[in-house]
Amino acid sequence: MRVKQINGRRSRNFGVRLRLGLSAFLIAGLIAESVLADIYQHVDENGVIHLQNRKRQGKLVARESPGAVVMPAAVAYDTARFDEHIREAAVLYQIPEALIRAVIKVESNFDPRAVSPANAHGLMQLLPETAARMMVTDIFDPRQNILGGVRYLRVLANLFNGNLELTIAGYNAGENAVLQYGGIPPYPETQYYVVKVLAAYDQYRRATTASRN
Repeated sequence: MRVKQINGRRSRNFGVRLRLGLSAFLIAGLIAESVLADIYQHVDENGVIHLQNRKRQGKLVARESPGAVVMPAAVAYDTARFDEHIREAAVLYQIPEALIRAVIKVESNFDPRAVSPANAHGLMQLLPETAARMMVTDIFDPRQNILGGVRYLRVLANLFNGNLELTIAGYNAGENAVLQYGGIPPYPETQYYVVKVLAAYDQYRRATTASRN
């Protein structure tokens, strides 16, 4: 498996890793607004978790339901009011802007007043305890929320030696869960979250590249 990394750091040899057929997933229509996608999982003889959108083998671990947030076919840059904060956080914590946007898209769909059933708040859906750890004093302030969320991504990226998948999984499930399982935790929500963030990240990267050409 080619392990994705942040800032070119090598990944640790975690016992359980996630293998994603991201290209096939995008082609199959995860990013199409009208397409719903189911995710199937199986673990091979080496302990590698495989997620795919076709039922070749394995069990259904996540189902996309109507009304869920799905990346549209084209990225709509109607969130310019947050651009300055995203750029500031990206430079300060050396996290790609596209990844920050992907996390915000999946977490809150760019709603700065979003509150989840799990009591996560704001654009990057910070739990109050995480916000406190990241020195956020006003959890609904867009700038503070983004800076706090990206600071946490930086902490996770450092902890997991730049491994992108583990960083994303840690943002959803917490770093202790990733450490406990030695890789992507076997939680359907977290596994599907990693798929969605990587898909969004890929799309934002492509959009950024296209805009520069």
